[in-house]
Amino acid sequence: MTADAPKYRPIERFWPYAELSEQPTDEELAALDPDLHDVLFGAGRRPFSITLVFPRLEIPEFDKALALARESADFRETGSGAAHRYRARYLSSDAARLRELFLLVGGADATDVLIDDRPVPYARELWLPLVWFLLPR
Repeated sequence: MTADAPKYRPIERFWPYAELSEQPTDEELAALDPDLHDVLFGAGRRPFSITLVFPRLEIPEFDKALALARESADFRETGSGAAHRYRARYLSSDAARLRELFLLVGGADATDVLIDDRPVPYARELWLPLVWFLLPR
C-alpha cells in the first residue's frame, strides 16, 4: 500500500471507503450517553431532569400518555419492534406534567425512571416523591 491517493476510482461497489458526513447529525448528538457527551464537549451545566422511558402499553389512556410525553421538554422514540421505547424528559419546572404522565405509565414494570439520564437507585420510590413537593397545593 502506498501513501499516495489512488489516481482513479473503480466501480462504486468496490470502493473501500464509506462517504460519511464530517459532522454528526442532531439525532446522533442527542443519543449520546451523558458521560460521553461531557467528555467530548466538556461538562456543561445541564438543568436537573427526570426522564420516563416506557414501551407501548396496553392501557386505555395510552394515547393521552403519548400526547403528554410529546409535550415534554425532550421527547424521543428509540429502538424498534419489542425494543421500541418512548423517552420523555421533564425539568423540575414541569413537575405537574411529569406526575400526570407517571400516573398513567408508572404502574407498568417496564417503565424506567432516569435521573439526569442515568438509572439511579430508588428513583421511583425516592426521587419522584421529592419532585412532587414542588407541586403547589
